Amino acid sequence: MKDIRTSPTPEDRARLLAKKAFICDMDGVIYHGNKLLPGVIEFTEWLERKGKQYLFLTNSGERTPRELSEKLRRLGINIHESHFYTSALATAQFLASQKPNGSAYVIGNSGLINALYEAGYSMNDIDPDYVIVSETPEYNFTRICRAIKLVRGGAKLIGTNPDMTGPVEGGDIVPATGALIAPIELATGAKPYYIGKPNPLMMRNASAKLGVHPDETAIIGDRMDTDMIAGIESDMTTVLVLSGVTSLADIGNFAYRSDYVFDNVGGLLEGASA
Repeated sequence: MKDIRTSPTPEDRARLLAKKAFICDMDGVIYHGNKLLPGVIEFTEWLERKGKQYLFLTNSGERTPRELSEKLRRLGINIHESHFYTSALATAQFLASQKPNGSAYVIGNSGLINALYEAGYSMNDIDPDYVIVSETPEYNFTRICRAIKLVRGGAKLIGTNPDMTGPVEGGDIVPATGALIAPIELATGAKPYYIGKPNPLMMRNASAKLGVHPDETAIIGDRMDTDMIAGIESDMTTVLVLSGVTSLADIGNFAYRSDYVFDNVGGLLEGASA
């Protein structure tokens, strides 16, 4: 597959921009922490102006769609909460289909807890059906020990996403769900089931929410190991941006390639007509 990172042909660019729908990752693509990344305002304005179907999809389960909408508003972009889909929502949707009206012990924030409540789940730290782990600053040794006891007692272990790290403001990297769940996995021998990217389940849910066929959809992300493989396995056009976790030097470490590589989301529109 050819690398068209810096100089896609006019035909290549036109083919990409003609897609009916765009699924866009957030961390490392739209922002780092509370810093908006280059090209984001122009890209979101283009989505609206062209009447594209679009969804901001994140493996983070920390915030609710409303909170994500409010965060972008503070950064200068007005996006309705209906345009957000998180691994917390995908997790709640999956569990409700597997065991309706179940219960869970949660190491996570309001985004995950609210999604579970809305899906008919209750919180339970005695004999839950599931132990669910997501990103949260409330992670501590006491909660890890509780989770280990519950998993050893029969609760199934769920991770909202498999990411080991995530980017924050200033370019630093912090532990994500895959790293946070590791002590529980190692202490119990239980293998967690991850709902978020690259699980095709989350991508199918996103496609259904958009109502657009995968071959008419492009996914934009900053990670080869989740965003790009999720798009490839879902038959979507893949667009890697180098504003987050994956660097240009990292690309050769993977056995697959994205269809497009740009420095940031603004790169999609360079040279494009209004």
